[in-house]
Amino acid sequence: MLKDMQDWPLLVSKILEHAELNHSYQEIFSKLPEGGEFRYSMADMAKRARQAAQAFQTLGVKEGDRVGTLAWNTHRHVEIWYAASGMGAVTHTINPRLFPEQLVYIMNHAEDKILCVDVTFVPLVQAIEAELKTVEKFIVMVGKDHMPEGLGDNWISYEEILMAESGEYAWPDLDENTPCGLCYTSGTTGNPKGVQYTHRSNFLHTLIAISGDTLGITAKSVILPVVPMFHANAWGIPYAACATGCKMVLNGPHFEPDVLHDIIIREDVNVTAAVPTVWTGMLQYLKDTGKDMGKLTTVTIGGSAAPRSMIEEFQENYGVRVNHAWGMTEMSPLGSIGSENAAVANLSKKEKLDVQCKQGRTVLGVEMKIVDDEGNSLPRDGKTSGNLLVRGPWVVDTYYRADTRAVDNDGWFDTGDVACIDEYGYMQITDRSKDVIKSGGEWVSSIDLENAAVAHPDVVEAAVIGRYHPKWEERPLLILKMHEGKTVTLEEMHEFLLQHVIKWWLPDGIEFVDELPHTATGKISKKDLRDQFKDYKFPGT
Repeated sequence: MLKDMQDWPLLVSKILEHAELNHSYQEIFSKLPEGGEFRYSMADMAKRARQAAQAFQTLGVKEGDRVGTLAWNTHRHVEIWYAASGMGAVTHTINPRLFPEQLVYIMNHAEDKILCVDVTFVPLVQAIEAELKTVEKFIVMVGKDHMPEGLGDNWISYEEILMAESGEYAWPDLDENTPCGLCYTSGTTGNPKGVQYTHRSNFLHTLIAISGDTLGITAKSVILPVVPMFHANAWGIPYAACATGCKMVLNGPHFEPDVLHDIIIREDVNVTAAVPTVWTGMLQYLKDTGKDMGKLTTVTIGGSAAPRSMIEEFQENYGVRVNHAWGMTEMSPLGSIGSENAAVANLSKKEKLDVQCKQGRTVLGVEMKIVDDEGNSLPRDGKTSGNLLVRGPWVVDTYYRADTRAVDNDGWFDTGDVACIDEYGYMQITDRSKDVIKSGGEWVSSIDLENAAVAHPDVVEAAVIGRYHPKWEERPLLILKMHEGKTVTLEEMHEFLLQHVIKWWLPDGIEFVDELPHTATGKISKKDLRDQFKDYKFPGT
């Protein structure tokens, strides 16, 4: 077929080359797991990535091999990310918060050839080392002076293998459909599933991530991706930062509010991204200390819904815009973003906040629809809820090493979320399909109830699950983690919730816990709560 335009391959290495050529001066700041801080330029990072690629070749890594990483967000992790992908191997980011048996399953299923490990995770890997069938070398991401003692011959220092290479390396001209990244789901049901990204899918995802209406990153931004690189590619930010040439600030193993706040102020961070639990702690820290957020203007929150009270507090008290983002590991991960469009800009303050509490409008490249249980499309009226389906060039087609496709015959992927879409195109998750509470034939949104409950000033975290009821089949049970020394009765909570939800949604029971269980990606684990309260009986039944 004739063509008039050049067939320029969309490769991850092109993003790095662009950064080195056009933003060589830009700074990357990193908190180190072994202690201390590190600064260098994008040009430095690009050279060290080439050295890492050479070192991996010396260790026998070939095109298509998996290079595993068990690491925090640091400059070394970014180097390895680009090095493995750029040379034609696959960067396999692994979530260290998974259970050891899940880690063993994932690394064996992926057949990782080498494993790059932050020094904090060396004991974790040592405990499972004998069960890892394919890993030939363990690379500790430190210099020789910080190498732990007593490691075997197959454990080597990252800085040492880099020093042995020149960096005189040319990135290969790969097919853009070559695999370059691998990330596994958290495996809440059955074994974790692998999602393998291609150079093309990651490049296209980056083009959307850097648009003004998505993550809001420009060449003048200073971005802090608190969301880890092992959590759905840190939402694509390490690619986006190099694509725009913005300063990238990496927090390493530090998620404490005081440390994050110090970094934000000291490094002039103006854009950041993380899950809601990070910002719950930050808001409490700000209240306790009376401090502000410096130059921070935009917080992108994903992973789970941010409570309305959190959005209001950030904006009213600290002048920080909160944008919801929604996506999945299976979507690379961006699917929608809560930035304001022209129609919403003309709404009242309350109406704007109503829209802002939704998960946002679809980004270009992702198609989205809601359907009923028979697969019929449902209207975009902001009221009708249905099963949320997506498709697009960075949405999974087939899980890694799976026998069947993950999509239907038309390419639609069932997200497992229940949602509605309004007339402006803003989507709102109303529940997970397995978390929907059906009471007397009507749906109760556990997410809306949770967001309403956590707005109570004495509540730290809230979760809602459905439990058996002899009359209504299911009713909501509210489970709360309270601020120290605080409590609330069911009646008092009902009175508070009636300001936010309809009466028949009110929970029939309330329970208090010291801590709510969380999944490896930081979400509240409803599965664990359902197990914990499986024999629960509502008062009076």
